[in-house]
Amino acid sequence: MLKIKEIRIEDLKEGIVTDNPTPAFSYMLESDGQGVTVQQSQIKVFLQENLVWDSGVHVEGETLNIRYAGQPLLPFTAYRVYVWVKDSKDDIAEGEAIFETGRLGEKWNADWITDSGYYFFVFSPKPMVFRKTFQLAGNIKNIKLYSTALGVYSLELNGKRVERDYFSPGYTSYHEQMQYQTYDVTDLLEKENTLIATVAGGWAVGDYSMMHTNKIYANRQALLMEIRMTYVDGTVQVIGTDSSWEVSNKGNWRYADFYNGEIYDARIDIHQIPYKQADVIQPKHRPKLIANYGSPVRRQEKLVPVKQWKCQSGGTIYDFGQNFAGIISAKIKGTSGQKITFKHAEICMNGDLYTKPLRWAKARVVYTCKEGLQEYTPRFTYMGFRYVRVEGIAEDNLELSAYALYSDMETTGDFTCSNEDINRLQKNIAWSGKSNFVDIPTDCPQRDERMGWTGDIAVFASTACFNFRMKRFLDKWLLDVVAEQGENGGIPDVVPPGKYGKPRTTACWADACVMVPWASYLAYGDKELLARQYDSMKKHIQGALILANKGSGGEAPERYIWRAGFHYGDWCAPGENKKQWKEKAPWVATAFLANSCGLMSKIAHELGHETDAAYYRELTDAISDAYMKVHTDGNGKLHQEFQTGYVLPLYFGIGTEEEASRMANRLAGLVEKADHHLETGFCGTPYLLFALSDYGHLDKAYKLLLQDTCPSWLYEVKAGATTVWERWDAVRPDGTVNQSNNMVSFNHYAYGAVGDWLYRRVAGIEMIKPAYREFKIQPMPGGNLTWAKARLQTSYGEIASAWHITDRFFIEVKVPVNTSCRLILPDGTERMLGSGEYSFSCEWK
Repeated sequence: MLKIKEIRIEDLKEGIVTDNPTPAFSYMLESDGQGVTVQQSQIKVFLQENLVWDSGVHVEGETLNIRYAGQPLLPFTAYRVYVWVKDSKDDIAEGEAIFETGRLGEKWNADWITDSGYYFFVFSPKPMVFRKTFQLAGNIKNIKLYSTALGVYSLELNGKRVERDYFSPGYTSYHEQMQYQTYDVTDLLEKENTLIATVAGGWAVGDYSMMHTNKIYANRQALLMEIRMTYVDGTVQVIGTDSSWEVSNKGNWRYADFYNGEIYDARIDIHQIPYKQADVIQPKHRPKLIANYGSPVRRQEKLVPVKQWKCQSGGTIYDFGQNFAGIISAKIKGTSGQKITFKHAEICMNGDLYTKPLRWAKARVVYTCKEGLQEYTPRFTYMGFRYVRVEGIAEDNLELSAYALYSDMETTGDFTCSNEDINRLQKNIAWSGKSNFVDIPTDCPQRDERMGWTGDIAVFASTACFNFRMKRFLDKWLLDVVAEQGENGGIPDVVPPGKYGKPRTTACWADACVMVPWASYLAYGDKELLARQYDSMKKHIQGALILANKGSGGEAPERYIWRAGFHYGDWCAPGENKKQWKEKAPWVATAFLANSCGLMSKIAHELGHETDAAYYRELTDAISDAYMKVHTDGNGKLHQEFQTGYVLPLYFGIGTEEEASRMANRLAGLVEKADHHLETGFCGTPYLLFALSDYGHLDKAYKLLLQDTCPSWLYEVKAGATTVWERWDAVRPDGTVNQSNNMVSFNHYAYGAVGDWLYRRVAGIEMIKPAYREFKIQPMPGGNLTWAKARLQTSYGEIASAWHITDRFFIEVKVPVNTSCRLILPDGTERMLGSGEYSFSCEWK
C-alpha cells in the first residue's frame, strides 16, 4: 500500500508562511512493497476552491523541490496543496497541506519605533518595553502579528507569551536582509487587549564578538510591527507601530545580553511602570524584510540535575550531566527582594566552577524575587554549560531544571555500534552540533565569542547534514555569506561579521562558500541553492587564484601554490603553536583550492554550465599537478612530511593512483610512528580516516579511531567529555586545563567531523546521487566491532544499515520508495536493490 508520509513546503511540514513567489514542494512516500517507484504524479494548488496551479501529470515524476509555477500568489493568503501519486504497482496515494503567504513585498502599514532619548555606552542596553492597547471592532475571524526588531524581542498578549521562538528576528546581515515573524494570536484575544513587546540588544545593538563591540547595526533597539485583524465579514483592520505606542526601559529585564546574561526583577509590575510616547525613526540600514526563512531557535530537550553539592566558595553546584547550550528553568519559593544568582560553566575543578575559559563572559543570571511561588526562565540570553552554581536560596526552596536551546532542526540520523566509547563519541558529536546551531553556525556556545566561523562549518557540514535536517538553517546563513562577500571574492572569517573581520580569501574558511552549498545540495538535492550561490563561488575562486599567482612569477607550477595572504593553516594541530599551524599554509591552501575547483566543476555541470565545468576541471588538474611537483619528490613523498600534508591530497583526489598509494603508505607510516595518534588540526582531521581506509589501511584507521590516549577522540570520551573539544588536550592528562592562547572550549564541533567516516565507512551509507536518490551501502568492519547500525531520514524516506558478525556477516538494509541502493558485502558480492527491507549474509574471515 502506498502512502504519502509527509508534504513539505519550503522544507516545512507545518506553520508555513513564505514570501517566496515560487515556493518549493516536496513529499515523502511509504510503501510495504519492494522495488516501488513513482510512475505518475501531480500537484495542484488551490485558493479556497479555485485552482491556481496544476503541475500536470508527470511520468516517473520527481518528488523533491518542485517549484510552484501558477498564478501570482497573493499576500496574506492561505493556499491548499493537493498531491496525487501513482506507483509502479498501480497503488495510488493522495495528500493535502496548507501554506500561507506573508507580505510578498507589500509595504508595511507601520513605522520603526524606539526611545530616541535612551543612550548607553558600554556592553548592552537595558531592554525596551513597548506597549499597545486595543479593542476589537466586531466578530473576529483571526488576528495575526507581523513583527521584527533591531535587537531580539519577545511578545506577550494579555499576559501570555506569544511565541515559542527565542532571539527573534534571528541573526542575519541586517544591512541586507532581516526576517520578520508571523504569529496567529486569535486564541489569546479578549475584548480589551494589551500587547507588550520587550526588545533586548541582541546581536544588532548589544555586546557582541570577541572585540566586545556594541551598536553594530543600530544605536538602540527598535520595533516594527503590524497587528492585522481580519473580521468575519472580511474587513481587515491594521494597527501598526507608530507614535501612539508607548515605550519604557523600566521593565522586568534590567539587563540582557548573550555573554553576561540577564538581570530580572520579578517585583516590577509591567503595567505600573512609567511609559512615554514612542519615537518614529528611520534605521540607518534599509534591509529587505522577508518572512522567516531560517530555522528559529526553540526550547528543546529538558534536562534535570544528576547530582548537586555545596561548594567552598558558597552556594550549591548543580550538575546536569551533559554539556549543552541552553537556559535554566527555576521554580522558586521566595520572598520579595530576595536575590538569586545562577552562574554557569562547562567544567568544575576542585569541586567548584572553573570559569577561566569563559574569558570576559560573566555567564550568569540574577533574579530578584517577588513574594511566594514563582517561575523564571531567561528569554534574552543563553549559556554553554553543564554546571550551575546557585547562590541566594536554600535548596529546599528551589526546583532547578534546564532546557537545551538550538535552531529547530529535526534529528535525521543516528549511529551506534558494539563499542560504547564510540557511541558516546557519536552523542558528543550530536550535542556539539546542537549547541552550536543557535540561529547561525557558531564555534562555541559559552565564552565571549559564539560567532559564525566559516572554517568550522566548512568541514562539519556533511556530518551535520547526516545528524540534522539542515536545509533551511544553511540556506539562511549562505544568504549572509553572499551579502558579506568582498569585491575581491573574499569572505569574512565569521558570517555575519558584525564589526569583527573584513572579507579576505583564506583557505578552508573562505572555501565554506563552496563546500557548504555543495554539502547541502548533496543532502537535499536543491539545485536552486547552487544557482543562487554560483556567482559567489566563482568570485571566491578567482580571488584565490590571484593570490596564488601573486609573487610566483606567473609560471607553472608555482603559480598554483597558494602561499600569499592570511591562512590559519592546520589550525589547532596537537603539540604545535599558532606559528607552526600557519606555516603549513602552502600545503593546506593549495589542496583546498584544488578541492574547491573540483567541486565547482561538478556544480557547473549540475547547472548546465559546461564551459565553466571544463575550465574548473582544467584548473583542478593544474593545481593538483603543482601540489605533487612542488611538495613531493615525484614518488609520493612530501619534502616536509606531516599527516595533514598527505591527508588532504588523498581525500581530495590529488595525484595519480600510483602516487596516492605511495602517499597513503607514507601517511600510514607517520601514524604508526606517532603510536597511532593523530597529528592533524581542523583542516586535516575530518578526512584522516578516509585517507587511510580508502587506500588500503583500514586497520590503521580503526586503530586511530579507537586510540584513547591524548590526542584522540576517545581520550576526550575517557576524560568524561559529553561534547567535542576545541583542542585535543583541553584537559591535559595531568588534569590541568590547557589555557594557552586563551582559547579552550569544551564544546566545538569541528573535530566531530569524524562522524562522517562512521556513517559512510563503518555503517557504509554512501550517497551516489543527490538527496540519496541512488546510494551505496558498503560497510567496512574492523577494530573488533561485532555490530554497527545507522539510520538516516532522507527527503525520500528512511535509509537503514544494520550489520553484525558471528561466524558469518549479516546485514539488514532499508531502502526508501523511489530510490535505489547498491549493496556491496565484505566478500565482494553486489546486489542492486529497489525500495523495501532486505536481509543478506556472507562468509566472514
